[in-house]
Amino acid sequence: MSHPISRRALLKAGIASGAAAAVLAGRSRALADSRPIKVGMTSIFSGRVAQLGISSKNALLLQFDAFNAAGGLGGRKIELIDRDSKGKPEEAARLTRELIESEGCEIILCAEASGSSFAAHEVARASNALCIHIISETSQLTADPKLRASNVFRTARQALHDSIVGGGFAAEIATREGLTRWATISADYAYGREATPEFMSFVRSSGAKVDLVAEAWPKLFQPDYTENITRLLQARPQAMFCGLWGGDLVAFIDQGNLFGLFDKVKVFSIHMADYTTLSAVKNVPKAGIYSSNRYVSTFPATAENAAWAEAYVRRFGARPTNWSWEADTGARFLIEALRKTGDNQPKALADAIRGAEVASPVGMRDGRIRMEANDQTIIDYALGWGRIVSNEPYLVDIRAADWPRVLQIEAEWKKGKGFI
Repeated sequence: MSHPISRRALLKAGIASGAAAAVLAGRSRALADSRPIKVGMTSIFSGRVAQLGISSKNALLLQFDAFNAAGGLGGRKIELIDRDSKGKPEEAARLTRELIESEGCEIILCAEASGSSFAAHEVARASNALCIHIISETSQLTADPKLRASNVFRTARQALHDSIVGGGFAAEIATREGLTRWATISADYAYGREATPEFMSFVRSSGAKVDLVAEAWPKLFQPDYTENITRLLQARPQAMFCGLWGGDLVAFIDQGNLFGLFDKVKVFSIHMADYTTLSAVKNVPKAGIYSSNRYVSTFPATAENAAWAEAYVRRFGARPTNWSWEADTGARFLIEALRKTGDNQPKALADAIRGAEVASPVGMRDGRIRMEANDQTIIDYALGWGRIVSNEPYLVDIRAADWPRVLQIEAEWKKGKGFI
């Protein structure tokens, strides 16, 4: 015999069912809100230039840990997933693809040197992920419109900018001291082949007389430079452009000193003024070496820069590098975009980053760095050239970049390349 269900019982059942559904929905939202924001990173964590990956990751952790400690994005925290490409382009591409497709990373921070960055770049362009190059400095990566993509940005400095400022700086010294016989040495890969002729072209266009008497193109991460040093010695240059970096630069200077290469040759090196290199070079070349500021805590001479360097040393027991501030800048743009959009969707983040500004310890325009909207790379970062000395502050007599002038020359360069 069936029993009729009262209206009150139905109402109670409906309320109970609704309450259960609400609890389940709340749990579902809580679960969704607790999902990590996965950020993938590929870099070099082993071998001669392992410091590239290590010091980049350290800087990211400083920013991400602070973001997470402050509650993240509505409770969602950044999870950094890193992979060692060992500087191999094929590995950089494979690992980037793996991070996107297998690990579920919708954000990639590419901390690869230039050779591998192009490989990772193509994977990122073909995906929907947000990609920020935080290390590669080769200008073509963002200057060439054929390589651009709306989802790919760069927070590393540009070789072109260093060449514009350094070329003018070197030309003034060369003209004043009558240095006309030039030699160059750079690693034989994308960055070296691009930065070297660019630098020398700006030396010439800045009024210096240049007789290029020797060029050397060692392999990247080459251990022995005897053959290159012999060739340079035989050419008897008065001035030299050096595009080597990291362990390669240290090895070349130490070996060159043994042969007396630098006794009478003034060296203009983009990469010397970085603590990792400065602490490893045994003897500063006698005739003098000039460098762009990679990273020194005294340029810019601000409380913000000093405090950031101190926080890095306190956390990691080592000084930050040029790679550190480049990675830090990438993290700052990402975090600002997350806060602005309240979401981690790649397209929304890309729209928020394009044309934006962030406060930075190495910002030169009111302490800020800007992301250009047209080529999606940074400007207004600390850039200057000076003379290397053996002790603190290591880089002295720094001439800071005139950024409006740099951008004017860059526009002319792009036009000449057919990029505009």
